[in-house]
Amino acid sequence: MTKKSTPRKDVYSRVTDKIIANLEQGIRPWMKPWNADHAAGRITRPLRHNGQPYNGINILMLWSASVDCGYAAPIWMTYRQAHALGAQVRKGESGELVVYANTITRTETDEATGEDIDQTIPFMKGYTVFNVEQIDGLPEHYHALAEPVLDPVERIEYAETFFSSTKADIRHGGTQAYYAIGSDRIQMPHFESFRDAESYYATLAHEMTHWTRHPSRLDRDLGRKRWGDEGYAREELVAELGSAFLA
Repeated sequence: MTKKSTPRKDVYSRVTDKIIANLEQGIRPWMKPWNADHAAGRITRPLRHNGQPYNGINILMLWSASVDCGYAAPIWMTYRQAHALGAQVRKGESGELVVYANTITRTETDEATGEDIDQTIPFMKGYTVFNVEQIDGLPEHYHALAEPVLDPVERIEYAETFFSSTKADIRHGGTQAYYAIGSDRIQMPHFESFRDAESYYATLAHEMTHWTRHPSRLDRDLGRKRWGDEGYAREELVAELGSAFLA
């Protein structure tokens, strides 16, 4: 069993380097890599040992690790959590970095006035987790496969509510997905043409992020002059990350 060191000063660069390395290989780590064969069901985010989903950048990091290692199970836990369940991380296995971000409040005295001032200080720390496929002796439900069931693709109500609440002009038809800034509208293929509901909403979230660049909203201009230039690439990265976090 090998634990990766997580020095605080290096957490940010390790996360960034991991994402860039995947992009250079043509891999988008925010695309769900596992299937619905696990008993946890149709998964949209990596899960902690207690079934609670991870948030933020941890989603990208653990999806990326699943792609690299071919894990089908979406559940991760620390060495200590595995030990508490009577299980053991296999010798030689390497864990993955996840991060915890929060703030602390520190009271300092203003030398000029003598008043106490509360300062909020952000911090981030890293720790190591292992996929359940790296661990022996876990209770069976951590590895259980789902029973075959009829699983028709259905719309996700809360996603429908979210996107409709934006009041964006979303139109359906054709075979392309794009945002047209001139007419300020989003064009999407029909829902039924996607392989699953998550793929539809991930694509819509990508185009919806482009929608935020309109002058009446964020007025985002990253210097795009033509298709494929650096400004175009920057905007596409913004849209992909937006899709990842909305998903």
